[in-house]
Amino acid sequence: MRSLRSQLVFFWVFLLAVGAALALLMLSMYRESAGAQVAAGTASTRHACQAISARYARSAPQPAPVEPRLDLLQVLLQLVLLDAPHVEGGVWQGSGGMLAYAYPTYEGSGVKRDVPVTEQPLIVELAQQAARTGQVQTDVVRGSREALIVSACPLAPPEGMLAAWTMTRTHAGALAAQGNLHVALGVLMLALLASGGWLGLILVRGVRHVESLEARLAGAGSDEMPRLDRTGLRELDLLVDAFNRYRERFEQARTDLMEALRQRSRDQRLTALGRMTGGIAHEIRNPIAAMRLKAENALAAEPGRQRQALATIVDQVDRLDDLVRSLLALVQPVVLAPRAVDLAAWLAERQETAAARAEAVGVRLAVHLEGVSQAVFDPVHLARAVDNLLDNAVRHAPPGGLVMLNAQGASGRALVMRVSDDGPGVDRSVEASLFEPFATGRADGTGLGLALAREVVLAHGGDIRYLRAEERSVFELELPWRAS
Repeated sequence: MRSLRSQLVFFWVFLLAVGAALALLMLSMYRESAGAQVAAGTASTRHACQAISARYARSAPQPAPVEPRLDLLQVLLQLVLLDAPHVEGGVWQGSGGMLAYAYPTYEGSGVKRDVPVTEQPLIVELAQQAARTGQVQTDVVRGSREALIVSACPLAPPEGMLAAWTMTRTHAGALAAQGNLHVALGVLMLALLASGGWLGLILVRGVRHVESLEARLAGAGSDEMPRLDRTGLRELDLLVDAFNRYRERFEQARTDLMEALRQRSRDQRLTALGRMTGGIAHEIRNPIAAMRLKAENALAAEPGRQRQALATIVDQVDRLDDLVRSLLALVQPVVLAPRAVDLAAWLAERQETAAARAEAVGVRLAVHLEGVSQAVFDPVHLARAVDNLLDNAVRHAPPGGLVMLNAQGASGRALVMRVSDDGPGVDRSVEASLFEPFATGRADGTGLGLALAREVVLAHGGDIRYLRAEERSVFELELPWRAS
């Protein structure tokens, strides 16, 4: 049971069960206590009644007179009931009614001599039954405040219709116990309800705060770590504070990483510029030498051949212009303007840009998008990088070959693009310096396209690599994931 909600619910159900068990136990104890008092009262009245019957049998003359002596009965009652606390009694005769009555242990201010009027019908009924049956009769009348216990026993043969009776009431402690029981049950019920409400409030507040934190985290972007607000609950706030401290460290680490990547890009650019100097001199020197040669030949040649020389010079000027443009793009810092990009439309533009050259050399183009529809990057700069890779792939693919551009989200951590062709692949002699300026295996290439692509990818905080797959040559770009 790992859920805090389940644990709290289980605890409240357990508390409810314990409270119910305690209530049943208290009720049972009360009933046992009241039952014990009734049993004691019953035994007391029966014992006193039988004692009166026994004393009367020993004291009355034989044979028994039709009219018993009233003074004898009064004395006998007084003597027997003196030893029976809280028990009153008397003698009843079918023809004469109540003959005698005594309550020697009465705790009032005077002597009680009157038979209780309210209970008299019950007393007469039991006395009649005892006189007719010759057996002791007992009845218990339970009330809301007390229990009335009456016993009757015969004093003469049935034809005499003479019987003694005794009566008592349960002690007032039963009423107090009942009141205490009601109070205890009420307090227990209130405690259970209060504890249930309290636990429910804790549960609702806790779940609401957890859901709020969950919604805050779920609504954050994939590259964002939001700052969480404190909830007011100490335990949750400890987690919130720990998360916020981790967020600050994470943001600082990300800032340091981006700065390190920028520094790496600058360092690589400066290093490349040093190696590039010789390449620039060579690349510029060749067109200049060709133009000088053509110009000298044109000056010495017939006017009809000068047009061809000028066309060659213009071609070399265009070559120098392309070289200068590429150099400027390479040495200038890449300033990104990232935004949300529709990948399907953007990839279609890349395919359309390379379609003319591919059609000219008989190469097929294919684009595949998987697991992602939008991402955040600079579409202009990244287009230059991908277009250079597609141009290289089309140049190296054989006639009738296939160039593929794939894009997919890699486990939610990165956006991966792959440009592959089924050409012969990169010469192993230049593979180690493939992304450096002027590192090329083509006689007509400058080696600046891959260097420029690397600068763009590094500016995005990503990486570019060459993979030598089976029967295919693959360039892979991996960018930090930034879904829109």
